[in-house]
Amino acid sequence: MLDTGTILQERYQLQQRLGRTAAGHQTWLAVDLESQEQVTLKMLAFSPEMQWEELKLFEREAQVLQALNHPRIPCYRDYFSLEREAGAGLPWFGLVQDYIPGFSLQELLDKGQRFSEVKVRIISTEVLKILIYLHELNPPVLHRDIKPSNLIWGEDQHVYLVDFGAVQAQAAVTGVTFTVVGTSGYAPLEQFWGRAVPASDLYALGGTLIHLLTGMTPADLPQKDSRIQFRDRVSVNPSLVSWIEKMTEIGLEKRFSKAREALAALKSGNIESANDRIANVRKIPKPVDSRIEVSKSATDFNIKIPSLLLRRPFLSAVVGIPLTLILLQIIQGLFLSQSLIGLIFWSSIICLILRCFCQVNDINCYSNEWEIKYQIFGWNYQRRIGKKSDILGAFLYRTWGGYQINIRSGSNAGTYFYVLANNLQEIEAVWLAQEIQNWLNLR
Repeated sequence: MLDTGTILQERYQLQQRLGRTAAGHQTWLAVDLESQEQVTLKMLAFSPEMQWEELKLFEREAQVLQALNHPRIPCYRDYFSLEREAGAGLPWFGLVQDYIPGFSLQELLDKGQRFSEVKVRIISTEVLKILIYLHELNPPVLHRDIKPSNLIWGEDQHVYLVDFGAVQAQAAVTGVTFTVVGTSGYAPLEQFWGRAVPASDLYALGGTLIHLLTGMTPADLPQKDSRIQFRDRVSVNPSLVSWIEKMTEIGLEKRFSKAREALAALKSGNIESANDRIANVRKIPKPVDSRIEVSKSATDFNIKIPSLLLRRPFLSAVVGIPLTLILLQIIQGLFLSQSLIGLIFWSSIICLILRCFCQVNDINCYSNEWEIKYQIFGWNYQRRIGKKSDILGAFLYRTWGGYQINIRSGSNAGTYFYVLANNLQEIEAVWLAQEIQNWLNLR
């Protein structure tokens, strides 16, 4: 355990826990004993429940921060790891940055502060200048997690952008892509399936400004055609409302494409009314050959994902008969086996084949809970349940058999990953991600 007064790396003395963080993560105010300066220390515990992708994201954050140089982004100082002995049984990884005295916008909201139009314009301008710097780097750097808790109103009356834990440092990311979904409402739809662009950060900033002006998170506000409805809840210049509406357009083609363009429009006030630009939002239709069944209402959401053999008719035709013959041979070997080790081996092979080709996923979500049932021939061999409010994020990434969608759920008991769908075709994965996102945001 990390406690107040602990000295790490014979240099960083922990003073105080900062903010609310997910399980396995801790953020501390510490003192650098060499310089006697205060620093921020982010710690990640690599536990057995954690997937490697989380450590990769933590390492990516450190690598990107080393290359950044902007007065409104806390400077990178150090990166280190602690062995199990020093970390009370778990290996820990630490990231050290400059400490910015002040309060996050979320802390100010929690204290009941409401933001005037003047202050919202100041925040917009300062954040856009940071995004201009990030997006115009080569390659562009996308923050992908802009929200009130990641913006600090410093004691010097300037805004700072912190927490680059979801940063994307290249135009096309291979492997896993992290995004926050469902709970905060700040991430745009395209980000959910790993296709973030600079305009994705602009959407998140727009959602943040809506929160500052209304005192309500975007996810708690009503929506119409997937657009956040907030105009009737604020008393500010109509041009600012139209500008924020354009920032939060669901369609990329309607949103500002660049931070520089958004800043110019904010300063000039020459913004075409968003109400005059509303059109039918293009949604990705269900692929005609998809056998995934989705049903939903305002309170319930069900996804039934058939077995791989049923989802891929061509695969069934090609491997169906050979697979049956292989299973018969394995079953014969199971009965002829004369040892316990042999029984365990052949039984494991059978289970693996059945899970790969015959598993059916039945996913049910209710107003406050979710449930996943993994079935083989109608038998529920595994069941997972959790609270909808505990959903922290989602992973969408490519595997050897196609695309996979996982959710990350966190509570006081720890952080866990659950497979929602596996071996999906790309268009099928994108469509299913859209359906999940739409329901999570439904109010």
